[in-house]
Amino acid sequence: MPVIPYFDWIAHHAGRRPDHLAIHDLQTGRRLSYAALHARADRLAAALTARGIGRGDRVALLAQNGPEYFELEFACGRLGAILLPLNWRLAVPELRYILDDSTPSLLVHDRGFADAAQQLSYPRLEIDSGDPGSEYERALAAAPPAPAPQALTHDDIAMVMYTSGTTGHPKGAIITHGMNFWNCVNLGIPALITPQTVQLVVLPLFHTGGLNCYANPVLHAGGTILIMRTFDPGAALDCISDPALGITHFFAVPAPYQFMMQHPKFQGADLSRLRIAGVGGAPCALAILETWSARGVPLVQGWGMTETSPAGTMLDAADAIRKVGSAGKALMHTAIRIVDDAGEDVPPGGIGELLIKGPNITPGYWNKPEATARSFTDGWLHTGDAARQDAEGFVYIVDRWKDMYISGGENVYPAEVENVLFQIPQVADAAIIGVPNQRWGEVGLAVIVRKTDAALEEGDVIRHCLGQLAKFKVPQEVVFVDVLPRNATGKVLKRELRVQFVGTDKPAIT
Repeated sequence: MPVIPYFDWIAHHAGRRPDHLAIHDLQTGRRLSYAALHARADRLAAALTARGIGRGDRVALLAQNGPEYFELEFACGRLGAILLPLNWRLAVPELRYILDDSTPSLLVHDRGFADAAQQLSYPRLEIDSGDPGSEYERALAAAPPAPAPQALTHDDIAMVMYTSGTTGHPKGAIITHGMNFWNCVNLGIPALITPQTVQLVVLPLFHTGGLNCYANPVLHAGGTILIMRTFDPGAALDCISDPALGITHFFAVPAPYQFMMQHPKFQGADLSRLRIAGVGGAPCALAILETWSARGVPLVQGWGMTETSPAGTMLDAADAIRKVGSAGKALMHTAIRIVDDAGEDVPPGGIGELLIKGPNITPGYWNKPEATARSFTDGWLHTGDAARQDAEGFVYIVDRWKDMYISGGENVYPAEVENVLFQIPQVADAAIIGVPNQRWGEVGLAVIVRKTDAALEEGDVIRHCLGQLAKFKVPQEVVFVDVLPRNATGKVLKRELRVQFVGTDKPAIT
């Protein structure tokens, strides 16, 4: 009997439940059992070997959501190769920087990205999902017998995921096999993931939220993931409502929840089968939490980042109403601290920077020893997030540390002000940035998207805020736009707002 590497849960489930559905690709209708997924990963590993790819080599993937992400993840794992998921929203020069930094041996790409792939000048393998004659499918069909899997440890590198920092070039966070395993353990238990779990995956799979909240933990448990190629709020509500699909789990950043609750189908959607609806990636406005809770779906908040694989904290479902707005407590095999500028722990209620330590934490950044050294203090990772804990130890993410601005000597956290803006019925979307002010140093600028045909003026917004916030937190100016710039996961790109309205992408706090 062949040896099954302990990190390879696809091979494990192919032996235990070969006919159980692993992946349903909603775009093409393809359905892969664990046996089929295992066989395709084996053939892909053989095809990569035939191209000279082996242990330590990087394989880049530029593609929209599809089963190929998981075929390539486990094919690379069997060879000891390293997967490099690429953000397909990046421009060619941005992609070129990442590839020149990571030097992959192969670029696997969607046919839709063929022009960009050609400009990047790396060896290529083209995907055309659903086409049995595509280059990718021909490579699998012609592959020789699969090589014996590599003997790896938890310290071996599984992926390099480039993070979008607020300034400068992105950094490649090293993701080990151990990090992936501990995320499955840390997240799978409180998210109630079992072999019966069926998750609708809508976040982009090049992002740790799409790949690991909860897709990899679901596959680790032997459950089923339904992959949506690109997020559509109406289609997502249709899928969740469909009893034939039987969706039990959903995860997104706040924006998809916001777009779904604003969709005409929301009030009539059947949400009764959802056991867990998780939200993370950014502070979630209370208006979003309360709207979903009113439909019988308390959103279970969590916190994490690429460097933490990603789960760091999570709110248990039983506390979702009692502790609305909290990101929960540290997960089982993880430790956290909240410290002030001197590195001292702050008392309950105090705001400081969140630090984290555990086996789920990155060992560092690819080719960036100085950035790695700056990011750690005595083994604790500096997250760059401002947070507080209440008397019971529940964590509340206040905002990104670098999104904070100082007005008249007082710290202002945009997420707090944005919560108040979302209470205004005419507001479809909102963001706050700090802008220079001669008297106060900085003041808030509210950037707002009105709901269709809604009447809302600057004075209306400021009067609402004056009744809800201390005066120094009230935005001094309001501008209205058609849409807020967002990245592929739905986070507002505040650096682009700073460029547009301040003339620089430099955060208020450096």
